[in-house]
Amino acid sequence: MSSLTEKDKPIVQLLLNTGTCPRCIFRFCRVGSQTLYRHPYKDLMKDLTEFLKNNQQQEDAAGFGVVDPPCKRIRLEHAEEVPDDLNQNGVLKHVPLVHDDSAAVENSTVEVCNVCLGILQEFCEADFVKRVCEKVKSADYQFTSFVFSVSLPPQLSVREYAAWLLVKQEMGKLGLSLAKDDIVQLKEAYKWIIHPQLSEELGVPADGKSLFEVSVVFAHPETDEECRFLATACPDCFKPAKNKQSVFTRMAVMKALEKIKEEDFLKHFPCPPCSPKNLCVALEIQCNNGAVFVAGRYNKYSRNLPQTPWIIDGERKLESSVEELISEHLMAEFKADSFNFSSSGREDVDVRTLGNGRPFAIELVNPHRIHFTAEEMKELQQTINNSSDKIRVRDLQLVTREAIGHMKEGEEEKTKTYSALVWTDKAIQKEDIAFLDDIKELKLDQKTPLRVLHRRPLAVRCRIIHTMKSEYIDEHHFRLHLKTQAGTYIKEFVHGDFGRTKPNIGSLLNRTADILELDVESVDVDWPPALDN
Repeated sequence: MSSLTEKDKPIVQLLLNTGTCPRCIFRFCRVGSQTLYRHPYKDLMKDLTEFLKNNQQQEDAAGFGVVDPPCKRIRLEHAEEVPDDLNQNGVLKHVPLVHDDSAAVENSTVEVCNVCLGILQEFCEADFVKRVCEKVKSADYQFTSFVFSVSLPPQLSVREYAAWLLVKQEMGKLGLSLAKDDIVQLKEAYKWIIHPQLSEELGVPADGKSLFEVSVVFAHPETDEECRFLATACPDCFKPAKNKQSVFTRMAVMKALEKIKEEDFLKHFPCPPCSPKNLCVALEIQCNNGAVFVAGRYNKYSRNLPQTPWIIDGERKLESSVEELISEHLMAEFKADSFNFSSSGREDVDVRTLGNGRPFAIELVNPHRIHFTAEEMKELQQTINNSSDKIRVRDLQLVTREAIGHMKEGEEEKTKTYSALVWTDKAIQKEDIAFLDDIKELKLDQKTPLRVLHRRPLAVRCRIIHTMKSEYIDEHHFRLHLKTQAGTYIKEFVHGDFGRTKPNIGSLLNRTADILELDVESVDVDWPPALDN
C-alpha cells in the first residue's frame, strides 16, 4: 500500500465499512498508480486490512464521524450500529467502523460495491475479459490495435456523488479537503485494469487513436428508481428524447448533480449510498471499425443508367445505378455494413461519361476487412469492370478521409468538357454555326432548371462557357464541343429552358434548338492520383 499514506486511513476505514470496494477506495484516495488497481481483488482487500491494522493504535485520533449533538470523537471500539439516513438537522449521521478485520475482508469479497455497482469487481476479472475477447474474435475483424470504450449506468454518478459528500465531510474534520475532480474517474480506473488484459488476449496494443473500437454497455435495473429524485429537484435537466428510452441519461444526471444543492441531495439520497440490490449487467459488447475510403474514376457508357438509385414516390424507376454497380463489389470484399457514395458532380441518366472518367469516392462503414495490397485493389477493379458493360472503373485505390476533400475543393472553379448533339428547327449551313467557334468566356445567367426545381432552390446562377467548337453534320444537326465552368447546365444552354438560361444556342442562332445527346468528355479534377493499371 505504498500509494496510501497516513492521512488516507480514516477514508479507507470509512469507505470500507460502508461497503465500498478497494478500487473505489483508491479512487477516493486519489491513487494514480495504474498497476495497483490491477492487483487481484482478494489481495487488495487483504492489503487494505493490513494497512489499517498496522496502525490501529492511532484510530482513536483519526477523527471518524460526528454526531450532532453532542460533538465528540467516537472511538472505534464503541461503534454499535449503522444509521443510513440524516439526522433531524440534515447532517450526515455517524458511520460506525468494523472492528473485526477478518469479517471486513470476508464481507467485502461477496458484497457488490455501493459506488461502482460491481464494475471494478466482477467485470475486471479474467472471465469477463475472456467473454469480451470471444465476442471480438467471433466478429472476424481485421485490426492492428484497438480503443476500448465503456458506457456506464447514470446512477453511478449519483452514488459517487453521495460517497464524495461523505468523504468530504470526514476530511473536513481533519482539516483536509477533497474536490470532486480529484477523484480518479471510474472509466479511467476501469480502463487501467482492462487494457492490459484485452491487449494480451487479443495480441494487439490499446491505442486511443485506433479506428477499431471495442465497446461495452453496462446497465442496471434500478437506474430510474435511483435517479428519479433528481427529476423532481431539477426538472429542466431531464427532457424526453425520441431516440432515448429513458430521460435519465448520463449527461442529464451530471447536469442535475451540478445544479442541485448539497442539502437537497442529502434529503433524498442515502449518504453513504446503500448496498445495491443488484449487480450491473453487461448489456452489449460491440465492435466497430472506422470507415475505409476507396476512390477512383468511373466511365458510364449507358444512356439508361442513373448515377444513384432513381426512386420517385417510393417507386424504383431503373434496376441499377453507377453507385450500386461499383459499391456491391466493394461491400462484399470489405465486408462493410453500409456505404456512402460521392463524386465530383453528376451526370443525368441519359448522359454518358467518357474520357478519363469522373472522380468518385465511397465510404465503407464498419468494414470487417481493411487491408488490401495494390495488387488486390487492381483485381477488385477488374472484378467490377468484368461485371457490367455499362460502366468501367480506373485508378481504384484506398485513400484517407482528408484526401476526399481534394475532390470537392474549388468544385465550381474546375472545368468540364462536353460533347452535345444539337438539332435545329430551321435548316442550317456550316457557315451559320462557324461563329460559335470564335466565342470565348461567354457569361450565362441560368435560373434553376425546371427539371431540377423540385430538389434545388430557385436561384439565378452565373456560369461561363469558356470555349465552343462546332462540327457540322447536316441541315438540322451539328455537334457542339464545349469547355465550361463546372456546374453549368448544358441541356438548358442548348434549348434555353423557356428563356430561363440566357443567352442560349437557340437565341445565338436565332432559331429553336434542342439537344439530342450529351456526353461528358472530361472532368478536370486532378484526383485521385492516376495509377499504372
